Amino acid sequence: MSTWYSDNDMTHLALTPGGVLRAILRGVPLVMLVFGCLLLLLLVRLIERPLFGLRRPVTPHITQFVCRNAFCILGLRYKSVGAPMAGPGAVVANHSSWLDIFALNAAKRIYFVSKAEVAGWPGIGWLARATGTVFIHRDRTQAAAQIGIFRDRLAAGHKLLFFPEGTSTDGRQVLSFKPTLFAAFFDDALRDTLSIQPVTVVYAAPKGQDPRFYGWWGNMDFGPHLVSTLAARRQGQVTVIYHSPVQVRDFPNRKALARAMEDAVRGGLTAHQGAEL
Repeated sequence: MSTWYSDNDMTHLALTPGGVLRAILRGVPLVMLVFGCLLLLLLVRLIERPLFGLRRPVTPHITQFVCRNAFCILGLRYKSVGAPMAGPGAVVANHSSWLDIFALNAAKRIYFVSKAEVAGWPGIGWLARATGTVFIHRDRTQAAAQIGIFRDRLAAGHKLLFFPEGTSTDGRQVLSFKPTLFAAFFDDALRDTLSIQPVTVVYAAPKGQDPRFYGWWGNMDFGPHLVSTLAARRQGQVTVIYHSPVQVRDFPNRKALARAMEDAVRGGLTAHQGAEL
């Protein structure tokens, strides 16, 4: 997996006294919301796990509550277009920011599929494990085991979210989708029944700011990006576009499926980018 870098770096907002105050007034409630509900989720999971196993009838509602209200605290307008598909399946989306986690969980309960290294990251790793993220190793020898995990999670009614670009960008473009990811969907146990929905996440920067304001890419540190977002005097908007789901069995191979999903996601970005807030 290669990290994407822009030809032009983005400078974070210079912190003013007013910006520091806004960061505190937004940051404290956000931390209380996220980690307070994380504690609640872990307590509920103590009961939920032995009773339901992989099925999570209660805790995903807590995650969804957090994600919806995070935007209220940030002052970032949230809009959705189209409808999330019903039932289990896979979801593929473009990846621009840590805010994608909130945006994609706000309308429908999903479970992210992430590289195994994320499990060990302080803070983010804890949240990912608690909310049921599926961690995979970039090792072909693990392919069969990972397909088994996907099959079990889908059988439990989960929607699994993949980022086929393999990295995050500045939010102004969609990179080529990696066909390797889609090979698992053509397993005999999944191909004939699996539905996949392409989703586009579009960020509109606050008026007067760099259009890439919410993008998080390259060697950007999480801390400064978070503070810059919290300190913004005005916020912008995030739009999540749900495209029509497709059936894996309707495609001859992984490359054709990857290209169709990429075209749908890129088309959504092109159509909505630059729209007036």
